[in-house]
Amino acid sequence: MSSSQDLQKTSQADALAAIQELIAVVAQLRSPDGGCPWDLAQTPQSLTPYVIEEAYEVVDAIKSGDQNAIAEELGDLLLQVVLQAQIASESKQFTLTEVARGITEKLIRRHPHVFGDVAVESVEQVHQNWEQIKAAEKGETIAQTQLLSRKLSRYARQLPPLMAGMKISQKAAAAGFEWENIEGVWEKYHEELAEFEQALKQESKAEQQAELGDLLFTLINIARWHDLDPTEGLQGTNQRFIQRLKKMEAVADRPLSDYTLAELETLWQQAKAQIAKEL
Repeated sequence: MSSSQDLQKTSQADALAAIQELIAVVAQLRSPDGGCPWDLAQTPQSLTPYVIEEAYEVVDAIKSGDQNAIAEELGDLLLQVVLQAQIASESKQFTLTEVARGITEKLIRRHPHVFGDVAVESVEQVHQNWEQIKAAEKGETIAQTQLLSRKLSRYARQLPPLMAGMKISQKAAAAGFEWENIEGVWEKYHEELAEFEQALKQESKAEQQAELGDLLFTLINIARWHDLDPTEGLQGTNQRFIQRLKKMEAVADRPLSDYTLAELETLWQQAKAQIAKEL
């Protein structure tokens, strides 16, 4: 056996030992005998926001390029997987073993060009085989799995609303649900804006929410036409707001809530100018 194979086996053994230790720690946290009250109070539903939050923090760490941060955030995300499996195992639903075995079997089944004798010559062929195998697993035809409504429903269920809106917009446009030019999109935006303003004046809360959604979806379409990412745009705005607020707090001599609106505006503009100089 080569030294590289020895190192690989050692690395795998270390990883398995570390994961086993994590499993044991989570089990103790959930133990009625000396466990943590917070962990014991959690349910799969109550932990859902943390799954989403940790996934976003992983993405943010990857974007930063900070390897230590990436490793830490991946650990936090892994904790959510182990914790969900631990809670499920307590009520005899499934275990982490079943989770790992299930995804392993799926990967082998959907990669016959690696673990079988299927030959492929391109990424596109890999994708086609994947879709065929996936359809067969569900007892469906490729045509059924490729229905536009099926795809869009999946995006709406599984993605954050802003990201889902962009995906839905892209797929719908590719299928022919598209304006002839950007002027048509802007006309739709002004139409939706007027309807939203009208709803705020006269309609029910439910109707106001519906019109707000229509307006946001139109903005997403405008972003798509200009090859802009609305999620990235909003994330940038959030970060800029926080940066300016941090600058304001650094020079404030009392809580910001004690300042007048005019004073806050002055601090805001000073913070904005300072950040611009630092770029």
